Amino acid sequence: MDLIIATKNKGKAGEIAALLREFDVRVLTMDAFPEIGDIPETGETFEENALIKARAVARLTGMAALADDSGLEVDALAGAPGVYSARFSGPDATDATNNALLLSKLEGVPPEDRGARFVSVIAVHAPVMDGKELLARGTWSGRITLSPHGENGFGYDPLFIDEELGLTSAQLKPDEKNKRSHRAMALRRLAVAWPDFIRDIRDKGPNG
Repeated sequence: MDLIIATKNKGKAGEIAALLREFDVRVLTMDAFPEIGDIPETGETFEENALIKARAVARLTGMAALADDSGLEVDALAGAPGVYSARFSGPDATDATNNALLLSKLEGVPPEDRGARFVSVIAVHAPVMDGKELLARGTWSGRITLSPHGENGFGYDPLFIDEELGLTSAQLKPDEKNKRSHRAMALRRLAVAWPDFIRDIRDKGPNG
């Protein structure tokens, strides 16, 4: 069956597509649907935003859609930037401006107080099953570094260090990151319910 990854973030879409290889689906990205514009993320939680995106793309295409809403929670900032991670530095935010703002807000905070976690919530919405849905959450705990390190990944990856490995997310190879990341954990949890979910869609859906 076909499954649309409901994001225009190419880095995120690539990570999710790699993690979905074992799910026996044909993955489509938003590049195949240029007519679909930006979907406002008006939720107050990762769960709400993931469902908003998955439902919107499924409604507009008639196909099953998977959406991820993810972000960084920093203890010293009371959980910020959280659901506002992508636009932390404003409506025209870039990875560079978001990272610079995060470092500035943590200026003077010692390493032991720079605890943080990446959070990912993945939602799947299947319109052919009367809107049947799956939700799964994953977290990846670590700390925020004093300066960026690494060239891989995107977003806050250069600032987020996995303490067990002693490396930032941006210093990990893609396959290493995909074993440890918040998205990988969310998808592993999703996989527990996936066989029954996909069986129902294939039995009743037009694109199965």
